[in-house]
Amino acid sequence: MTTGMWVEKYRPTKLSEIVNQTEIIGSLEALIRDPTDMPHLMFSGSAGVGKTTTALCVARQILGEHARDHTLELNASDERGIGMVREKVKKFSRFAGMGDVPFKIIILDEADEMTGDAQTALRRIIEDTAKICRFIFIANNISKIIEPIQSRCATFKFTAIKEKDVIGRLDEIAKKEKAKANAEGLRAIYDYTEGDLRHAINLMQATASLGEITEENVKSSAGLAKTSDVSKILKITLSGKMFDAREKMIELIKVYGMSESDFLKYLNAAVFKSKHDRLADILEIIAKYDYRILVGANSEIQLSAMLAELSKVES
Repeated sequence: MTTGMWVEKYRPTKLSEIVNQTEIIGSLEALIRDPTDMPHLMFSGSAGVGKTTTALCVARQILGEHARDHTLELNASDERGIGMVREKVKKFSRFAGMGDVPFKIIILDEADEMTGDAQTALRRIIEDTAKICRFIFIANNISKIIEPIQSRCATFKFTAIKEKDVIGRLDEIAKKEKAKANAEGLRAIYDYTEGDLRHAINLMQATASLGEITEENVKSSAGLAKTSDVSKILKITLSGKMFDAREKMIELIKVYGMSESDFLKYLNAAVFKSKHDRLADILEIIAKYDYRILVGANSEIQLSAMLAELSKVES
């Protein structure tokens, strides 16, 4: 096995190499045959389905050897404010020297995390630079993009990658890396990553470092061996023993390294398996605290409060 990140080593460099998104790739290849007519693009869909890779392939195929100098890639979740728009995007879109390219390309990843003011400022830049720039917006939630930007783009909705395609790609990479993998191990990776190919490749590489890629090693690498404890925490919480439940939750997160988001995901799954009489009430409580953590509230405080509220469900 070689060193370095497999997800980067095996990242597609041509549209034809993108996994699963057949209709989208066909449409894009038709669009870029005559780049001068290409509109701004917007790619939406869940994580790890190929949106950013596709954008980079589009830039590479249109700009060729000039792609490095005439492509600007920004992660809008890191630089959400109006300053990013005014300084980086505006500066790049206006610097002189087009060379032998039809236009410059600006890729805005996680564009749905940009503030409203930044998006409004960007709208004017899009209008002012229409002759020399094309924007590719990448978003998980397209509804958070303001309508004036949406209306200026051709939108492509990426779908989750099918199990057979994820496993096929993983098997291909494993063979190239001379990593031993069995069918159960690759299926366990798919089940855990739920169609996120980027996550799946990273998890496979982590598992390969333990030896053969088996279901048991995948579970160890992903921390799945402790997911059964989440069901126990739910049972303890609903019995009213909030302090005991919190102690076990803290152990899972701080000792065994389970992330807060994974804890909530497994808790949600455990609720459905429990077939509790007050299923709707329990799910509503979990959803409420998931949202609070998502918008930036302290995760340990919120999870503790969630357990406290759940402990009262049966009282």
